[in-house]
Amino acid sequence: MKALTKPLISVVIPSYKHAHLIGRTLQSVLDQTYTNWEVIVVDNHSPDQTDQVVQAFSDPRIKLLKIHNNGVIAASRNMGIREAKGEWIAFVDSDDWWTSNKLQECVAHMTEDIDLIYHELEIVREKFSVFGLRKIKSRQLNEPALIDLLVNGNAIANSSVVVRKDALLEIGGLSEDAALVACEDYYAWLKIAERKRCFLYLPKRLGYYYLNKQGVSNKDMSRPARHSVSEFLHLLTVEQKEKMESGFRYASGSNFFKCKDYESARSDLFFVLRHGQWLIKLKAIALLVMSVRVGFCKTFNTLK
Repeated sequence: MKALTKPLISVVIPSYKHAHLIGRTLQSVLDQTYTNWEVIVVDNHSPDQTDQVVQAFSDPRIKLLKIHNNGVIAASRNMGIREAKGEWIAFVDSDDWWTSNKLQECVAHMTEDIDLIYHELEIVREKFSVFGLRKIKSRQLNEPALIDLLVNGNAIANSSVVVRKDALLEIGGLSEDAALVACEDYYAWLKIAERKRCFLYLPKRLGYYYLNKQGVSNKDMSRPARHSVSEFLHLLTVEQKEKMESGFRYASGSNFFKCKDYESARSDLFFVLRHGQWLIKLKAIALLVMSVRVGFCKTFNTLK
């Protein structure tokens, strides 16, 4: 496997109303120990001070583009991909940021046989949570990678990815289907895996994922995720479909729990107990216990 020599990496950053955050993202790119990069910020005509923040970084490697994406962030990323001069594309959202060695670590593992590199991200919350996850835990995909991604769910955080530009062009870029919003990246990884491209996981924390109450991660992700996998269902056995469905049911059950619809949450979570793997079963049990406690407290308060 021949190593690559100092390729140009095009960093694509879609943005909307993140003037208060994007400076941190850009600074993390400027702080990279690997220096052969360009940045393409694609801003959705933010009504805040995004332009001024970006333009304050007087580095000629940083370019600011404008788009009306109509709420479809894939359109912003696709504009960045089209404008990219690099052979490799690195994605990072405008509220996330990297460690200073992120690009250096990724480049060190680039070979002619690798098409997409990804890693772990530490989760930083807007508000402290005792029970929240501390990092986005990923995994090396088993072959065939497409089946692994379908059955076990998305293992690849968007802001961790460095991917060959030609791999993205081969699938026509990210889908701009509105039904895939929040899962357009997952669908892209599925399409890339379908073409037998090679994925490499680095078991290192090389960036930070900012979790805030407005983020799409606080929404029910099961609907766009189901849409993402719909064209691949014929590839799976009944058992694999049940395992995949348990992941979707946990996502929808968690969302019902957040919305205080405990009856619907319990319906989904009991499905997870029947068909999920042990780790997701433990998570489902924890939510079920909490839902029972909430119901007990409500009943007790009513009787007082």
